[in-house]
Amino acid sequence: MGVRSWIEEWPVLRQVADSDPLGRGAAAKSGASKHLAPRVATADKVVKSICPYCAVGCGQNVYVKEGKVVQIEGDPQSPVSRGRLCPKGSASLQLTTGPARRHQVMYRRPHATEWEVIPLEQAMDMIADRVIKSRRGRWQWEANGTRVRRTMGIATLGGATLDNEENYLIKKLFTALGAIQIENQARV
Repeated sequence: MGVRSWIEEWPVLRQVADSDPLGRGAAAKSGASKHLAPRVATADKVVKSICPYCAVGCGQNVYVKEGKVVQIEGDPQSPVSRGRLCPKGSASLQLTTGPARRHQVMYRRPHATEWEVIPLEQAMDMIADRVIKSRRGRWQWEANGTRVRRTMGIATLGGATLDNEENYLIKKLFTALGAIQIENQARV
């Protein structure tokens, strides 16, 4: 590469010559970046979603290629976030593609130091058995001479990512089970 061609490729000269004084257009491209394409350009489809990290509910565009998520970006059409995501929301691609993501049920027995993989059906049965046992073991028909029909063995705390509708359904479920310690963090 000669000195003349090197000078012609100098970004400051390109800014002035190409009437790109802020250097945000073609002047900012290098030889290597001219041939790059964004990951989202080859996506098969874009799915609208909501960030799962907090109760704000920022909109996300999820780019999918061949059935796999390839990129997650802020949704410019979202009235909540207007295309912006916080650092956690920007890193939410790791929820689907990160090497630490588990695709099976993990269980650690009492006093054990290692996790083990168990079938989903077994995990669901274990949860149901424990709910029934806790409900029966701590059921109260009366307290201080007043009919209460409740259990003190079950409680729930909903996370900040749950919306009011989800919390309504959780409240209905746990009330039907007889629980009275029901709280959520749906504050937005």
